[in-house]
Amino acid sequence: MAIVRKTKSVHTLLEVMKQAGEALSVVDLVNRLDQEMNKTTVYRILDRLEDEGLLHSFQGKDGLKWYAQCQDCSTEHHTDMHPHFQCVQCGKTTCLPLEVTIPKVPNVKIQSASLLLTGLCEECLT
Repeated sequence: MAIVRKTKSVHTLLEVMKQAGEALSVVDLVNRLDQEMNKTTVYRILDRLEDEGLLHSFQGKDGLKWYAQCQDCSTEHHTDMHPHFQCVQCGKTTCLPLEVTIPKVPNVKIQSASLLLTGLCEECLT
């Protein structure tokens, strides 16, 4: 894993992700961090942390980019090939601890894949 310069802004953003314990949309992150840094800084840090294998991103049902913490990724290879779940009622979005097998496709190299499952979360079912 690459050495990450832990600036105050990087530390703050990583702490927000850690405390959330679930995926956060880029809009949510910008809003949560608006007192500490501007939108451009948030986007720049997110891109850098994704490149460094600390965060991964995926498209939510609304077209927004969502971010979650990586598990065992590096700058060379993201190992976050798992589905994500987004509740259509409350919006809670999480990584699902399920393994997904990406099929081999002749004459192409697949570098990433995304699977978003939508429905009602446990809290919204009751």
